[in-house]
Amino acid sequence: MSGDEPLLAARVHRPSDLLRLLVGVLSIAVVLAIAAFASGTTSGLEQDISKGTGQAPDVFVKLAGLVSSIAVLLVPVAFAIERLVKRDGLRIADGVLAAVLAHGVTLATDLWVARAAPSAIQDALTQPQSGGGLTDPVHGYLAPVIAYMSAVGMARRPRWRFVLWVVLLLDAFTMLVAGYTTPLSIILTVLIGVTVAYGTLYTVGSPNVRPTGQTLLAGLRHVGFHPVSARRAEAGVPETAEQGDRGRRYIVTLEEGSPLDVTVVDREQQAHGFFYRAWRRLTLRGFTTRRSIQSLRQALEQEALLAYAAIAAGANAPKLIATSELGPDAVMLVYEHRAGRPLDALADEELTDRVVLGCWEQVRALQSRRIAHRRLTGDALLVDRSGNVVITDLRGGEIAAGDLVLRMDIAQLLTTLGLRVGPERAVAAAVEVLGPDKVADCLPLLQPIALSRSSRATLRRLARERSQRERDAVLRASQAAKEARLAAAGGGGGPAEAKADRKAERAEKQAEKRALEDALHGAREEDLLAQIRRQVLLIRPQAPVEPVRLERIRPRTLISLIAGAVAAYFLLSQIASIPLSTISDAAWGWVTAAAVFSALTYVAAAMSLLGFVPERVSFLRTVTAQVAGSFVKIVAPAAVGGVALNTRFLQRSGVRPGLAVASVGASQLFGLGAHILLLLAFGYLTGTERSQGDLTPSRSVIAGLLTIAVLVLVVTAVPVLRKFVSTRLRSLFAGVVPRMLDVLQRPGKLLTGIGGMLLLTAMFVMCLDASIRAFADGEQPLSYASLAVVFLAGNAIGSAAPTPGGVGAVEGALLGGLLLAGVPKEVAAPAVLLYRLLTLWLPVLPGWFSFNYLTRKGSL
Repeated sequence: MSGDEPLLAARVHRPSDLLRLLVGVLSIAVVLAIAAFASGTTSGLEQDISKGTGQAPDVFVKLAGLVSSIAVLLVPVAFAIERLVKRDGLRIADGVLAAVLAHGVTLATDLWVARAAPSAIQDALTQPQSGGGLTDPVHGYLAPVIAYMSAVGMARRPRWRFVLWVVLLLDAFTMLVAGYTTPLSIILTVLIGVTVAYGTLYTVGSPNVRPTGQTLLAGLRHVGFHPVSARRAEAGVPETAEQGDRGRRYIVTLEEGSPLDVTVVDREQQAHGFFYRAWRRLTLRGFTTRRSIQSLRQALEQEALLAYAAIAAGANAPKLIATSELGPDAVMLVYEHRAGRPLDALADEELTDRVVLGCWEQVRALQSRRIAHRRLTGDALLVDRSGNVVITDLRGGEIAAGDLVLRMDIAQLLTTLGLRVGPERAVAAAVEVLGPDKVADCLPLLQPIALSRSSRATLRRLARERSQRERDAVLRASQAAKEARLAAAGGGGGPAEAKADRKAERAEKQAEKRALEDALHGAREEDLLAQIRRQVLLIRPQAPVEPVRLERIRPRTLISLIAGAVAAYFLLSQIASIPLSTISDAAWGWVTAAAVFSALTYVAAAMSLLGFVPERVSFLRTVTAQVAGSFVKIVAPAAVGGVALNTRFLQRSGVRPGLAVASVGASQLFGLGAHILLLLAFGYLTGTERSQGDLTPSRSVIAGLLTIAVLVLVVTAVPVLRKFVSTRLRSLFAGVVPRMLDVLQRPGKLLTGIGGMLLLTAMFVMCLDASIRAFADGEQPLSYASLAVVFLAGNAIGSAAPTPGGVGAVEGALLGGLLLAGVPKEVAAPAVLLYRLLTLWLPVLPGWFSFNYLTRKGSL
């Protein structure tokens, strides 16, 4: 008897260890936060504990201290001897490594608390000693013992775990009674030991205890089978995050009778993809595949229940004939063998109408009993030699499923089949089996977020290929137009002929622009989901197509909330540190000047946009649109909201969509270039000012230029980065460069755009200057060059920040820049708050009115 399978790794990096590591780090952060911000609570807790422990008999305290101090070292040594006798020395080595690392972490923590930590944390973690000095914030011998205990696996052995925890509790009790520690210090010590242990295990890996093929054969014999050999069904196929938690599959040959299909599920595979499932459960509304954390017993019962329910519903599914445990860390499910090939492995010509209809018939059988499969991808549908479809992989399914989940199954299978046979055949077969109403009801769920991970990856790859074809078509059309223009170019002549040549050249440029737009329009293709919707709408024109909101929270929203909370904390702390007298003594003349400069920024922004729009657009409405942008950037990052609003405004003003996007792109491109050049120029001037007239640039400018040069070299040297940048630049120039040809024919427009950008920067700098003067008695401690560097750096950081309007990032950058430049904190802090109040918060209400006004007028 043999078990034929790929060689298992000696060590594995378990996701469960990573999860415990992250929980430990978070718990340590919470304990330190409590120590820093809840000093009253911690001191009250210490007093209550000292009162309670002070009543303990002195003899008992001394005896407990003596026993615990000896046992805390003897118990780990005894366990190590026991493991060495059983030839499990690798676990002892892991434990020793974790103990050494934990000792190093405790030393670093003690040093940080003694020298750099806030006084509140120091008071919560230490106790004053009678002879002077403080106790250790973290116990240097206790944390290594806990790390050793966790790394060697004593927690999984009840007797050893009980003995060691009793010893640790006695030791902690005696230290509390003696006044040598605090409750938070003990908690922090335990957390550091456990966290370091699991971090060590995840880094170096844990011994692989997965059951092998030989273990499987023994388990099958235990339940009455007579196996001869076991062969891995997925030999050579790498596990993905979506498939790895489905278990390992074996084809088992028996002494007599048909072979068996056996699925083995162990704790490591069950934890595979945990973070992905947890994230889906957090962000999506009520239709996650299953519980993020599930015991082996629950997984076994769920799969068995679904297997029986599917057969009872009339589906062609493998029959479950036995289940059993394979030790404490694995279970197996034994099915009748169903020979066949997955849908993904079939050639296109093998996907006949019978096969496609068979897939839908299996879904109809399941949904007749309200069973959801939840993983209707190509590897879950087998086709046997007779052409019959077998539905497998029911482990992630759901019984008594709701309408939303059942419709998701239809949307998933439409996508799976559409990727193989095309949207027309997929929709036609679905309508024939399920009826048009059920197919039409799934349209609101036909969106990438509702599909499986593998389907989303395939759709993204197809979208990249489609975009590449569009870019190639535009570039080919541009090249052909240039060659035609060069071929048509003739020799010189008189003034009349020169004038005619100029007219002909303008006409050729217009023709080239139209050719590029026509090429882009002709190369555009619908994505697969749009094609499926169109096919369904041909059958049910009144079908709902508006996507259902499935996301409970988006990643960008979560990041914005976290960043906003951090920014609010720092902002409120800065406000609290500003005396009210400082605000009341502000020079209101300079405050008014700052408000005027802030208002002029919208005029400059309108100029910078219209300078790259050759078409005639109302200047007043463009200014109103920039005011509306002050409302939009509060609900979206500044680099995203403004671009979308300006593009929409130009389109509603009569500019064609492609030209509107190109105009906004050209404006953004020139703005980026101007920003970088101004930052370098003013940085150079700041350096010469500080060197008292010496024209050599400052070290900061040189360091910045060298950093940029290194980044350019890295990008050009790494093929992946080089391809990424070149692809983006090609797509950028394919749309922006033709637009710039139109702008260059009107020098006045170009001057308006560039002048607007310079005026926009000048107005922001003057607003910041007036805000500083309002709290500095009309005096400016900085030169305009230094002030411009502070503004440009803060604005760049704000554009990159994920928070709406750069909240938090801009304030921190401006405040840090002013402090580094020599502005006193009592002037810099209120000046930054005033500047942000005038440029970000006060314009929100006028922006809301402007947004609604333009919407009513049809301009947005």
